[in-house]
Amino acid sequence: MKKIILTGDRPTGQLHIGHLFGSLLNRAKLQDEYKTYIMIADVQALTDNFSNPEKVRANVMEVAMDNLAVGIDPKKSTIFIQSLIPEIAELTVFYSNLVTIARLQRNPTVKEEIKQKADLFKDSVTFGFLGYPVSQAADITAFEANLVPVGEDQLPQIEQTKEIVRKFNSLYGETLIVPEAMISNFGRVKGLDGNTKMGKSLNNAIYIADSPEMIEQKVKKALTDTQKLKVDDKGHPEICTVFSYHEIFSKGNLGNIKKECQNGARGCAQCKKELTNNIIEFLKPIQERRKYYEKRPKLVEKILKDGTKRAKKKAEETLKKVKKKMKLDYFK
Repeated sequence: MKKIILTGDRPTGQLHIGHLFGSLLNRAKLQDEYKTYIMIADVQALTDNFSNPEKVRANVMEVAMDNLAVGIDPKKSTIFIQSLIPEIAELTVFYSNLVTIARLQRNPTVKEEIKQKADLFKDSVTFGFLGYPVSQAADITAFEANLVPVGEDQLPQIEQTKEIVRKFNSLYGETLIVPEAMISNFGRVKGLDGNTKMGKSLNNAIYIADSPEMIEQKVKKALTDTQKLKVDDKGHPEICTVFSYHEIFSKGNLGNIKKECQNGARGCAQCKKELTNNIIEFLKPIQERRKYYEKRPKLVEKILKDGTKRAKKKAEETLKKVKKKMKLDYFK
C-alpha cells in the first residue's frame, strides 16, 4: 500500500513561481510514489477573504489548471474542492472540542499571519481564522494522510494536528493516523521587490500563466544590486534579487554570470534580459499544457468533479470510523 499525501493550494489567485518551485514540481514527482490528494482549499481561503467570495470562486479553476499544467495527472492524483466535502466540516466541529483557544493563540504561524493581516481584522480576529488549524487537522485526517508537504513556517500547523490526533486517540481509542511533515528542500523564492516572500497580495510575483511580455516587464522592474551604481561597477550577486533568480533559472551559466557581475563586466540590463529569456524558456512547456486546459474548461470541471467524488468517498469512510468511536453511530 502506498503512503498517502495531502497537499493543496488556496484559490486566492493564480499560482506563481514560488509555488512552482516550493511545491508544484515536487508534487508532480511525488504522485508516482505516493497516493496523492490535492485540495483546492476554498474554505480556508474564505477565512481571510470572507467579504470577497467571488475572488475565491473565480480562482478555483485557475488553481486547478496550474496544477494540471505542471504535470499533475488526474489518474494518479485526486484533485478536489474542499467545500464540497462536508465531512471535513463535521470533523472540524468534533476536533474543536480537543483544543483550547489559548493553544490556538500560541500557534506561531497563526500569530504571524494575524499580524500580517492586521488591517483586515483590526483588533477582532474571526473564529474561523483563529481556528483554521483545526480545519487543517480535519483536512489531513479525513484522507488518512501519512505525510503533508510543507515549508518550515508551516511546521506549527502540523504539530497542532498531531496534538489533536493524539488527544482524539487517547480519548476514544486508536483511530486517526498521526501525520508527519515532509519538509520542502527548496528555499523560499524571493519577491521581485527583494521581499523574502513572493506573494499574490504583495504584487511582487511572476505567475505560471504570465505571458512572455508580462514576464519581461516584471523582470525589468526587479530589484538588483543597490550598491552597483554604474554599468561597469563591480557587483555583489549575493545581495541581488535578480541573481537569486539566475540561481534557479540559469544554472548552466551561473558561474559566468557571477564572475562577470563581480568583475563589473556585466550590466543589469544584460543580466535581466538573459534571465527573462531563461524564465520564458523554462515555463514554455508548462504554459503550453495550461493553454490546452484553458481551451477545455469542461474537461477541467470533469476532473474536479471526479476527484471530489473520490475524495468524498474517502472522507466518508474516515468520518464513519470517528463517529463510531465517539458513540455517534445511531440507528445502525
